Amino acid sequence: MEKIIPTRFTKLLSCEVPIIAGPMFLVSNVELVVAVSHSGGIGGMPSLNWRKTEDFQAAVRQVKSLTNKPFAVNIIVNKSAPRQMTDLKVCADEGVPMVVTSLGNPKEVIEQMHRVGGKVFCDVTNLEYAKKVQDLGADGVIAVGAGAGGHAGPTSPLVLIPYLAKNLQIPVVAAGGITTGEQILACLVLGASAVQMGTRFIASREVTVSEKYKNAIVESTPDDIVLTLKLSGVPASVINTPYIKKIGTDLSWLEAKIHAQPKLRKYSKMLRYYLGTKSLETAADKNPTWKEVWSAGQGVGLIDEILPAAEIMSRLKLEYFNALRAIKTT
Repeated sequence: MEKIIPTRFTKLLSCEVPIIAGPMFLVSNVELVVAVSHSGGIGGMPSLNWRKTEDFQAAVRQVKSLTNKPFAVNIIVNKSAPRQMTDLKVCADEGVPMVVTSLGNPKEVIEQMHRVGGKVFCDVTNLEYAKKVQDLGADGVIAVGAGAGGHAGPTSPLVLIPYLAKNLQIPVVAAGGITTGEQILACLVLGASAVQMGTRFIASREVTVSEKYKNAIVESTPDDIVLTLKLSGVPASVINTPYIKKIGTDLSWLEAKIHAQPKLRKYSKMLRYYLGTKSLETAADKNPTWKEVWSAGQGVGLIDEILPAAEIMSRLKLEYFNALRAIKTT
């Protein structure tokens, strides 16, 4: 079976296939990162998956001790997010090959990582912000479209990918609902240089979230995914569990009023970020309570079983090359 899918992204990151295992809060761990990177892709992990910066640094060093392949770290650059500067220092000091930024201004991240030869890709949902990060020197953007898990964008990937590729000079990574090799090929045809996949890797053997969460990924349909404002005030995709149905997906009138006040918005975001984080942490635990808040994208409809990450990667490559051959013979 073919192993290499060359693109601008793979050349830039020195990897074999243009697949990023999206850094997922409370899901991505060292084992998943290493398995995906070993398989030719880019394993990703959020720095905040470790309670202290010292623990995060130990995790980075563990990844480096287990593989010499490139990997990625996600840093939240929103002003209300904790530890961004200390975690960035770890990434620079340890020579992390790739940093993915979310929800804020990536200027400092780009400057510091470029000093040590690291690459910086920024999550974007529209062209306006994509151009801003390009002007700041970002190496690429991750186009988060409709159907993505977590903080999903509003635009269909069928439009967002070619629209950004047409108007940017830097590589575009497609994200949102991607779970198969056929979809990877489609994204590359549309102008993407790589894809980022999160939900597919929740249903992997390496991650240590509850089996109920993994089984929910396998059993859910696209119709089971809803957008909620309850986690951070920004629309986030979750499985519509009984608990989500109970608490609703919209801000209450009081929450909305506070959120609308410029002087209070910052503190409202900080509080909602903290409460949302705690909800996700409780739900992802091996022994979760009934408060099930499970982040996932619409790609759940194409996930049928829980597999080792290396097998997931092998299947993705097989599906990709089979689809490519099918196109060439039609």
